[in-house]
Amino acid sequence: MQRRFIMVVLILLLCLSAGGMARSAYAEDAQGAPVVVINIKGEIDGGQTALVHRALEDAKAKNARAVLVEIDTFGGLVDAATAIRDMIGDSSLETICYVKNRAWSAGALIALSNKKIAIAPGGSIGAAEPIPATEKTVAALKAEFAATANKFGRNPLVAEAMVDKSLGFPGYAAPGQILALTDYQAVKVGYADLVAANRNEVLAHYGLAGYPVLEYSQGWTEKLAGWLSNPTVRAGLISLIFLAIFTEIKTAGLGAAAFIGFAAALLLFGSGWITGLDSWVEILLFISGAVLIVLEVHAPGTGIFGLGGILCIFASFFLTLGGDVAALNMLAASLLVAVIIFALILKKLPSSRLWARLVLKNAETTTDGFVSGQDYQPYLGRTGVARTLLRPAGVVEVDGVQLDVVSEGRFIVAGTIVKVVAVSGQRIVVRPVDDTK
Repeated sequence: MQRRFIMVVLILLLCLSAGGMARSAYAEDAQGAPVVVINIKGEIDGGQTALVHRALEDAKAKNARAVLVEIDTFGGLVDAATAIRDMIGDSSLETICYVKNRAWSAGALIALSNKKIAIAPGGSIGAAEPIPATEKTVAALKAEFAATANKFGRNPLVAEAMVDKSLGFPGYAAPGQILALTDYQAVKVGYADLVAANRNEVLAHYGLAGYPVLEYSQGWTEKLAGWLSNPTVRAGLISLIFLAIFTEIKTAGLGAAAFIGFAAALLLFGSGWITGLDSWVEILLFISGAVLIVLEVHAPGTGIFGLGGILCIFASFFLTLGGDVAALNMLAASLLVAVIIFALILKKLPSSRLWARLVLKNAETTTDGFVSGQDYQPYLGRTGVARTLLRPAGVVEVDGVQLDVVSEGRFIVAGTIVKVVAVSGQRIVVRPVDDTK
């Protein structure tokens, strides 16, 4: 089992590495530094983020003359778009965006993060109202758009109107209408440098005609990263990891649950590694948590290892999901699903030593001689001696047994002969013998 597990892990890592080394449709020309072209088409997700990360890393390594980002998208995930915006906006290379048909919503933010913008005839850019359009999401995305536009010398009011329809922009969108610019409108307001019919015209306009082109589009690794970045898929993987942890604690090292959990974790963290968004912190936290849980399973102690391991794993999930309120909600939902599934299969799993320590299995039944509390009814009517001052509670000895009792409200000195006059559950009431005559 261990050998097969190690072989599968190595194969997965080699596949990811091989996918990451897949480069482009064109070989680099030996005549000089290339122009790197990145094709962003379809929904903006983790796959597009991985593509841009890979292409920009290569462009930097190859001292590219420029990076041309060709966009045709209706939009997508905001977190993926902001990650791409940061990568392009922070790049020291000359970046040019060519809007081939449309750059709407998240695509508009990516377009604005480039130093230069060109647009195709009939193209459009804008229409970036978030869904859901709450006050918080609108304000946050509006700030992202305005800051990005302002960074590259574009009118931030135009960018804000693309997000917040209550603003409008005179001559282009009335208040209550979301702003989207056509090709000629984008040029007029300074959101495009030119209208170009094709890539060659764009390259010629910026003095890049004749340079070798190195083109990047999504490979299987980026498509895998895009699929894994889907919130539903990520929540499912986390549920699977939680379920594997519960099962491993219950069965104590049968191995199958650990293998499934590790494979799910590899997919979860592997998507962040492909996109370049996750750091080693998340992975190290998860590995540390897994090691601590293994220590607790095979060498049970006070539970500190187990608790520390669970906290480390929770922290790794929280960070890899974004470290915000949405991450907490996804964690809670994933944990709930895992608990429900685990409860359904619980009876079919063998138990481990650790599980026996965590779960109370013995019952104190009446057949075994256990009762919920001692029955004091047999003492009713009997007499005894007060061993302490009753004020009104104290200790009375009856037939050689010391009992905690109370008087009827008066003080009774030690040594007084008393009689049990009432018993109610654990409460024993006494009265001096002289008063009972």
